[in-house]
Amino acid sequence: MSDASENPAASAAPALFTWEFATDPYPAYAWLREHAPVHRTVLPSGVEAWLVTRYGDARQALADARLSKNPTHHAEPAHARGKTGIPGERKAELMTHLLNIDPPDHTRLRRLVSKAFTPRRVAEFAPRVQELTDRLIDGFAERGSADLIHDFAFPLPIYAICDLLGVPPEDQDDFRDWAGMMIRHAGGPRGGVARSVKKMRGYLAELIHRKRENPGDDLISGLIRASDHGEHLTENEAAAMAFIILFAGFETTVNLIGNGMYTLMRNPAERERLQSSLAAGETGLLATGVEELLRYDGPVEMATWRYAVEPLTLGGQRIAAGDPVLVVLAAADRDPERFPDAGVLDLGRRDNQHLGYGHGIHYCLGAPLARVEGRTAIATLLTRLPDVRLAEDPSDLRWRGGLIMRGLRTLPVQFAPLSGP
Repeated sequence: MSDASENPAASAAPALFTWEFATDPYPAYAWLREHAPVHRTVLPSGVEAWLVTRYGDARQALADARLSKNPTHHAEPAHARGKTGIPGERKAELMTHLLNIDPPDHTRLRRLVSKAFTPRRVAEFAPRVQELTDRLIDGFAERGSADLIHDFAFPLPIYAICDLLGVPPEDQDDFRDWAGMMIRHAGGPRGGVARSVKKMRGYLAELIHRKRENPGDDLISGLIRASDHGEHLTENEAAAMAFIILFAGFETTVNLIGNGMYTLMRNPAERERLQSSLAAGETGLLATGVEELLRYDGPVEMATWRYAVEPLTLGGQRIAAGDPVLVVLAAADRDPERFPDAGVLDLGRRDNQHLGYGHGIHYCLGAPLARVEGRTAIATLLTRLPDVRLAEDPSDLRWRGGLIMRGLRTLPVQFAPLSGP
């Protein structure tokens, strides 16, 4: 790797990973795209990694087989590897999921999981998402105020994924507590997240055992049943896949809804355009609009970790074997070389091949579910609470710390109270 002394531009780079950066990272990313598109930096954890910020480089890196998802390829000593990936997943035996493995194991697991996590299952689940959405809005509609994160964006995907997985209603509040711990401790000491991961692992092992004895029409039962040429998921693989569907699925949707509503409230002309389209019974602008919200200020700031398995050149930089690489989706999706007027929100944008759900063999398996949840949540909020507005100055809002995800801690809003039924 080169360092700042060998790369003069690096010494003038803007400060990264400060609270000011967390609030608005896009000016810093614009500087990196122009001056140091593949940039070596020291992360808050102390791990050194390369940040990839241009769209073309990012798309290449996401599909490059020389960049492995397996943490064993990290050149750091074993104790340092615990600073990457999801806290606690190694000790909890939850490593064998799609974010941590390469072909051929990845090919086998994704094929098996795809048999259970089908587009048809997601489509059939859409009415349940609408039901949960309306129930949550009913809970605060008469107040005239709410925290859209705590009261709505956070519980919606938790309850939706619990229903999809087949977690009994009486256990779902435990899942909500564990998920809350993961979000609250993101960006801070990893121990709090690791404890929640351990509790979740123990519960999933018990639930899988129960589903083997008494299967249903839920996703965990589907994972257990899935087979291909006589191959089945092992219990560890089934637990790891259920875990990552929850872990990767809930916070991305929290942030899609939160960031999306925040962006719309700060862009009144585009918001009014969408509301008029919804009032006319149209769905086209909602579909392209959610994709634009994913591009403009999406829920995933950086793609999950990759490690060079051999030396390679990316964006003019020589990356050594074992080096960690982080593809900055938020920077790539604002690249003006790929997206005209990249810093402008255009809900009708058509040529919008954003990288919000990744690219290549690791493209997000849960993207169809996230889209259903995002479209349902945003359309229903804008329709039922047409005058919803920020209750605090944007400068007073705080963004959660952390490396991979981008989302608000709170989103206080006000609106005309709705009378009860």
